[in-house]
Amino acid sequence: MSTPIEKQIVGLLQKSDKKAISLLYENYADALFGVISKVLTDESLAQDALQETFIKVWKKSKSYNPEKAKLFTWLYRIAYNTAIDKVRYQSNKTSKEVQIETSNVYKLTSQGLNQDVLDIKTHLKTLDEKYQIVINALFFEGMTQQEASDELEIPLGTIKSRLKIGLRELKKIYDPELKSHE
Repeated sequence: MSTPIEKQIVGLLQKSDKKAISLLYENYADALFGVISKVLTDESLAQDALQETFIKVWKKSKSYNPEKAKLFTWLYRIAYNTAIDKVRYQSNKTSKEVQIETSNVYKLTSQGLNQDVLDIKTHLKTLDEKYQIVINALFFEGMTQQEASDELEIPLGTIKSRLKIGLRELKKIYDPELKSHE
């Protein structure tokens, strides 16, 4: 199923050959930057996150297993998590500073966003983070429960439980009648 370039990159990564990074950058930088840019609106922070992503990919290259996840799925998770870490770091940093100007954090553009899932993603953010991560992996990243278990290093039973609880909590948001019956 892998393309010849993916096989070549994986082979180079497993041998710790530095050519892998240039091939990864050449073939995946734009897509990964797109993933990061959806999380980080500041372009310079997004560029930093992209660079950090490639550093993490290099450091974790021996841990990549093509039987557990596709190369892009693995790269995507590293890029997405790096961007989230940047958001958290910036959030902690700015919460300790006095903000003089109004923030543009909430000025989102609808271009490039799927309107069908925008509402769901908004409500998803109200859930406990452990449920968000599982639902995001399964529904928005297209992972199977086993892939999510392997990628997130969470037991399969826990993935299933968190999915069930997370979906039940989302259902309460969309069907307020459920809350009144509990």
